[in-house]
Amino acid sequence: MPSPFPGMDPFIESQMWEDFHTRFITILSESLVPQVRPQYAVNVERYVYVTRDEDVESIIAPDLAVTDTSIGWRESAASPTATLQPVKHQIVMPQLRQPYLVIRTRRGETVVAVIELLSPWNKKRDVGVAEYLAKRANVLKSSASLVELDLLRSGQRLPTSQPLQAGDYYAFITRPASRPQVDVYGWRLQDPLPTVPIPLAENDAEVCIDLQAAFTTTYDRAGYDYSLHYEDQLVPSLDEDAATWVASRLKSAGLPK
Repeated sequence: MPSPFPGMDPFIESQMWEDFHTRFITILSESLVPQVRPQYAVNVERYVYVTRDEDVESIIAPDLAVTDTSIGWRESAASPTATLQPVKHQIVMPQLRQPYLVIRTRRGETVVAVIELLSPWNKKRDVGVAEYLAKRANVLKSSASLVELDLLRSGQRLPTSQPLQAGDYYAFITRPASRPQVDVYGWRLQDPLPTVPIPLAENDAEVCIDLQAAFTTTYDRAGYDYSLHYEDQLVPSLDEDAATWVASRLKSAGLPK
């Protein structure tokens, strides 16, 4: 069954975001490859955030933990009874491994574009935002274009010199030749996801990705029609008009509300 919504499904944000993030990035890669081959390669890459906030749900342990397995004992001077002493270990810090897309020249010498799908951690005030903006700054200082997709209603928005236009979701496109100018696409929950440009090298024509088509494919392949709990309360909450619209869409689709 297709999604009951014409665009982004708001229930994914609080219920299935980590799964959606990985699947959606992969679908975007599959849609880009036919458009840029053979001159460019599209790679799904990952970077690791060490998280410090127990409220972050998207936490996975690292693949390898290094510990000291020796046991230390010392006989107490005050008593012949042996006393167990602590052993120094390395704790496993919670990690968030987040995929993103990189478009490179075919031999891999030059990165021409980076495509980010923002996560709840990227938009978490203080440490999450700071870590993402530091990574973002490295891309903005390079010769690569940057495409940032914000399909989350919650969290802190990316900083711009002027207030963003009204919207629930955004796409930010920056090109090296026009920085610090950024093209911002904004749309509402009630709207289909747009088609956005993906800049390549300066002398090559830009390509486009249909975000709605990518979302529909992701939703269908993941089986979100039966795995999402549409009877649950939406997080974050909606204003009265939007909540009424969501309830109407669910009712029309024969889903619990």
